[in-house]
Amino acid sequence: MANAVIVGGTGQIGFAVAQRLVEAGWNVTLTSRHPAPLLPVEFRHSVADGTDAVALSAIVGTDTDLLLSCVAYGADDSQRLAGISSAVGRIAVVSTASVYCDTAGRYLDTAASTGAPRFSGLLTEQTPTVDPDSNTYSSNKIAMERALLQQACCPVTILRPGAIHGPHSKLAREWWFVKRLLDGRQSIPLAYRGASQLQTTSTAAIANAVIQAANGQLPPIVNVADADCPTVTDIAQTIMRLMGMQAELIALPDEPNYPPQFGATPWSIPHPMVCSTIIDSAELYARAVEPAIRWLLDTVDNGNWRERLPVLASLPPDQFDYAADDRACALPGATRIA
Repeated sequence: MANAVIVGGTGQIGFAVAQRLVEAGWNVTLTSRHPAPLLPVEFRHSVADGTDAVALSAIVGTDTDLLLSCVAYGADDSQRLAGISSAVGRIAVVSTASVYCDTAGRYLDTAASTGAPRFSGLLTEQTPTVDPDSNTYSSNKIAMERALLQQACCPVTILRPGAIHGPHSKLAREWWFVKRLLDGRQSIPLAYRGASQLQTTSTAAIANAVIQAANGQLPPIVNVADADCPTVTDIAQTIMRLMGMQAELIALPDEPNYPPQFGATPWSIPHPMVCSTIIDSAELYARAVEPAIRWLLDTVDNGNWRERLPVLASLPPDQFDYAADDRACALPGATRIA
């Protein structure tokens, strides 16, 4: 039976991958910095910081077929992973599709100051990326990718997902709509006419990609994406259908600046970012997102959402400023989306 170790294994991605590996007959060990909550009996758990190379080496041992890091961030993390790479069959790491930049060098992390990136078509693994450094999230990620590919002495798979969705998320972008519907909002304003496309990726798609990587079926760098790239309007309509609730969607006129002042959903960008992918078995967003919505409805409410979704709660400005929503819906040029 094959053995896997997942660094950051009790988070959203790690848990989804672990479940998929167990289904495929793997032994799985999850690591995290803190003692894990109650886990299914089929998972082993070890407390270890991802920056502790000695602890990771002890957990990996000499019989690990797959080492997946969900938390690798910069070149230092790659150095630690590469240091134990001789003891594992393959290393996979979760990176991000936000490493891609347009021909002018613009990318999402710096869009507020340099302008949003404008891509001419689908983002492929050959699309230019940001330069590696320690200045932004994406530049740290590309530094991590390149260092690991150069230093590891076992096969490496870099996974580049888009806007991730699934149960157990600390970000859970879908809460932006779920909370408004639960709060009885009758009209929801959407920036950029609700036409924004920011590639979505389910944790199930990431888990399937890890299985394919472990079987040697993927190239060293691969995009991971849902089978489609829904617009913000599509996302809203999907969530309303799953919740059995309705609200009027209001298309706001385009703004010259980014981020937009009103109707800024977690997917709102002025120009599409749509990824191609060779990963098979990916599902359409409308189907793939259902477990995330069910998890939100079962575990998150107005009283605990900031605790349950701390990453989302930390994003400025106030995402649930309903007075601002009302002003936006009354703007000249705001129109109802059929």
